[in-house]
Order: sequence, then structure tokens, then C-alpha cells
Amino acid sequence: MLLLALRSLHYFVPFIKMDAEILTGKKMVHVSVSINYISAEKFWEQEKPAPSGVHISTNVNIMGVEQRGEALAVPFVVTISYMPSVAQISLKGQAVVSGEKAELERLQSDYKNQRAPPPQLLQSITNVSLIEATILSRTLNIPPPIPLPSLPPPQKPEKGERPSYVG
Repeated sequence: MLLLALRSLHYFVPFIKMDAEILTGKKMVHVSVSINYISAEKFWEQEKPAPSGVHISTNVNIMGVEQRGEALAVPFVVTISYMPSVAQISLKGQAVVSGEKAELERLQSDYKNQRAPPPQLLQSITNVSLIEATILSRTLNIPPPIPLPSLPPPQKPEKGERPSYVG
């Protein structure tokens, strides 16, 4: 009964963390992603039928790149929006990137020159965020922010052909 009345969640999550080793160029760097704030809100009334054709967009914003000892701290904000306006999920966190000094300097320089961050860094942040957002979507009873696998439409057999159930 409590889950049906739940419309929004706001909490701090200090223990969600994922580590990954990524290859940038020819050098290996280590990325540790942690989420420290989650906000999720359902706007759609429970009694109303769910809208068809919900479009979900995910936006990852890198807020900065800061030197922290021998590593880089990369704070980020991930926003997941639903259209029509069914719900919104926001996650804030930090990725800590460690590795060879030259690679870290290149990452920091690329950020200062407004170049795109390495796709592997964005992928690590997105993976952790989407896992958490998927769990939240179940709690709020909204569609998950990841595309679910779908079956191709059934093909109609040609005239005179019997349907076969053996592959």
C-alpha cells in the first residue's frame, strides 16, 4: 500500500559505487563512479491510464574536472526525463579517474578546451546511473529508462504453408 502512494523520492546515497578500467588511446585508466544524491518524482496520477508512446531522454552533464592528488575528480549530474511528463529522475555523483599522469593531463586539458570527454568515461557514468534509475523506476511504477528487448512482429505464413514451430 505504501508503494502505491509513493510519488517522489529524495535521498543521499553514499555507498553506490562502481569501478572500471577503461582504455583511452593506448593507456589504461581506472574509473570509480559513485552516486551521492538521487531525486525521483512521478508526475502521472496513479488512477490515470498510462500514456502510450512514452519517450525517455537521458542527459549526462560533466560539471568539472579537478585535480585531487594523483587522480581527477569528475563531478556529474544525470537527468532522465519522460515525455509526456510522466516522471523525472536526477542523480548527482562523482567519477574518480586515476592512471598515468600524461593521460590524466590530457583528460583535464580536453575538458578545459571544451572537447568531448572520452566515451568510456561517459559510458561508465551512464551505466551506474541507469542501473540506479531502473531500480527507482520500479519503485515509482514508471517505465524503466533503458530500452527493453522486443520481439519482431510475427510473420504471417504464405497461402498453403502450415505454421512451423521448429526452428
